[in-house]
Parts: sequence; C-alpha cells; structure tokens
Amino acid sequence: MFRNWRIGSVNGALVAAYFIPAWTLVAFNIMVAPVHGLYERPTVAVALFLSDHLQMAGMSTVRAAWLLALGRLTVVAFFAIYLALLCIPRVRKSGGSDEALGIALAIGSLISFASMVMASKVGEMAALRLHATELLLLLGAAIVIVIERPEATPKTAEATAPLALEQSELVHNR
Repeated sequence: MFRNWRIGSVNGALVAAYFIPAWTLVAFNIMVAPVHGLYERPTVAVALFLSDHLQMAGMSTVRAAWLLALGRLTVVAFFAIYLALLCIPRVRKSGGSDEALGIALAIGSLISFASMVMASKVGEMAALRLHATELLLLLGAAIVIVIERPEATPKTAEATAPLALEQSELVHNR
C-alpha cells in the first residue's frame, strides 16, 4: 500500500498534520476574541510588537489580528488541499499535489519568519523558539520538495517514434 509514496509526500503530510490543528486553533481563538486571542502564547510577540513598536490603537490591532488569523487559515486551507490531493494515487505519483504544498510552505514560512523577527524585537524568548522551530519545519519540508523530483512517466512507443507520412503501417504493403 505504501510502496508508491515519496519521501516528500510523507514529509509534507507530517508537516500538515502539525500545522493544521495548531494554526487552526490559534486562528479560531483570534477570530472569537481578537485581542484576547492575539495575546496568547503563539501570537503574543506579534501583539507586543504591534502595540509597542507600531503603536497601533485598539481597532487597528483587531484588524491586524484578523489579518494574521486569515493568513494562518490560508496556510491551513492549502495544507488541507494538499492532503486531499495526496489521497489520489495518480496525483501523488506525478507530484501534482506539490503546488498546494509549496504555497502553504511559502505563506507559512513568511508568517513564521515575520513572527520570529517580531519576537526577537520585543524580547519574547518562548515565542522566538516557537516561531524558529515552525520556520525550520517549513523550510525543511520545502528543501525536501525541491530536491526530490517526482518519477518520470514512462514514454510509450507512439510518443517516441511517430509514423512518417511516407512510412507504411503494414509490412506487406510495399
């Protein structure tokens, strides 16, 4: 059953298995109570950076929190699309699901890197470790996807040597 799985597919599925529940819970906490959700541990560095360095007012902070939740839910949606495409063997073998994974990894890396920089600016070490770990997970998965290419499909005889107009198809027709 698992003979045709590539290392990148398994790695992407494991990364998605972490990010889908973790980032969904954070995003829903922000959507339910934007200020309270923003000041929880996974996003406290962003909240402190917005309030201290950018001096955002209350409603602007709420809008920024919703934008962060939207970004996290976008990453979750692309990971879910990747897992759905991974269930189709033909798509998995040809690497057709790698595009959805690539988009999730790119947006997730951007969010994690920005959160990590904000955590270092405000001196929040626990948040810095969390975002650095998430960034390393995403970058490691991206490296595996870039290095491992999907298997090439075997070429059929018709595709390699088409018949010319003058060449006869039957042997006795000379």
